[in-house]
Amino acid sequence: MDTKAFKRALQHSENYHRRGFGHQEEVATQLHSEYQSSLIQEIRDKNYTLTRGDVTIRLAEAFGFCWGVERAVAMAYETRKHFPLEKIWITNEIIHNPSVNQRLREMQVGFIPVEAGQKDFSMVESGDVVILPAFGASVQEMQLLNDKSCKIVDTTCPWVSKVWNTVEKHKKVDCTSIIHGKYKHEETIATSSFAGKYLIVLNLQEAEYVADYILNGGNREEFLAKFSKACSSGFDPDKDLEKVGIANQTTMLKGETEQIGKLFEHTMMKKYNPAELNQHFQSFNTICDATQERQDAMLELVEEKLDLMIVIGGFNSSNTSHLQEIAVERELPSYHIDSVERILSADSIEHCQLNGNIEISNQWLPEGKIVVGITSGASTPDKVVEDVIEKIFELKQSPVTV
Repeated sequence: MDTKAFKRALQHSENYHRRGFGHQEEVATQLHSEYQSSLIQEIRDKNYTLTRGDVTIRLAEAFGFCWGVERAVAMAYETRKHFPLEKIWITNEIIHNPSVNQRLREMQVGFIPVEAGQKDFSMVESGDVVILPAFGASVQEMQLLNDKSCKIVDTTCPWVSKVWNTVEKHKKVDCTSIIHGKYKHEETIATSSFAGKYLIVLNLQEAEYVADYILNGGNREEFLAKFSKACSSGFDPDKDLEKVGIANQTTMLKGETEQIGKLFEHTMMKKYNPAELNQHFQSFNTICDATQERQDAMLELVEEKLDLMIVIGGFNSSNTSHLQEIAVERELPSYHIDSVERILSADSIEHCQLNGNIEISNQWLPEGKIVVGITSGASTPDKVVEDVIEKIFELKQSPVTV
C-alpha cells in the first residue's frame, strides 16, 4: 500500500477535517473553566514556589498540557459542538488523562471497544463522526473509516506526523526504520503502520543487542523471537539491517533516543566506513519539543533539595512515566498518581510503579517542614495538579502564611 498517497488522498477528501470548525473562542472559554487553575497560575507567578505552613511546593518550570494536547482536546470539543446530533466515536483515548476522557464520555462521545486486544469497529456506521486522537491512528484504521464513509476529525499531534514523514523517507530509500518506542503504544503502532521495514527497540539495552548483531552476527532465531512483536512482517535481521534510519515515539526519554541514534551511527560507520555512512544510516530530529522541555525541567527540579516528588498523569502515559523514571534514577521518594483520589490519607498513597504495577505505600508524607516537588505529564490539566496540591496542604493542616 502506498501510505503516502493514501494519506494525501484522504486529506483532500470532504470527509476529512484537521482545522477545527470555527468554534474556537467558545471552546477556549469552556476549556479554561474546566481545566485551568488560578492556584497554578499563582505558583507560576511566584517563581514556581508556594509555601503554606510546613509545606513548600516546588513546581517544575515546564509541566502539564502541551500545545498538541490542548489542540486535540479543543478539536474534540469543537467536534461535539459542530455535530450536535451525530454519533461521534473516538478510536482511542483522546489523551492519556482519565478526567479528560471521562468528560468526553459525558459529552456522548463513544470510545471504540477493544475485544481480545483488537478494536471492534463494527458499530461504526456510514456518516458517523470519528475522532483520531493526539497519538494518531494506524493507516489501516484510517482506511477502514474512509471506506465506511465516516467523517474523520484528525487531532494527531504535528510532532507525531513529523515522525510519520520520517519513516516515509526511510521507506523511499529502502531503509529499515529503527523506532525507539513501546510496541504496544498506539503512537508507535501508528508510526510503524506508515513504515516499510521496521524494528522497534524499547531501550538502549535492546538497541545494543541489535547493534551487536549488525557487527558480529548471532542467533537469527533468538533475534526473531526477541522482537517477534516488534518488527515488520517477514523481517530478516541478516538482510534488513544493512541500511537503517532512526525514528522514535515522541514521548520517550530524549537522552536515550539520542544515545540510540549515536549508537547506530557509530555501528554503521564501523561496519562499513565513514565515507559510506550516508548510504547505510539516516537520522532526523523527531524528539518532541514539549517532551524535551518537560524532561529538562524535571532534571532541573530533582537537583533541588526535595523531600518527595509527586508526578501526576495517566498511568498509561508514556511521557509521564519517563518523568517518574528521572526521579527514581535519583533515588528520590516519588509517587506517580493520576488523580487526587489516589491520595488515600496522610499515611497512605496509591501509585503506579515503573513496571506498571499499582501499589499502596504508607508513611509517604513526612512530618514537619517539607519541600514537595510537583510535575505532571503533557496530558494533565492544571486543575488536576491544583487538586493534588490542595490535598497535600489539607493533610498537613497548614494555615496559609502571609
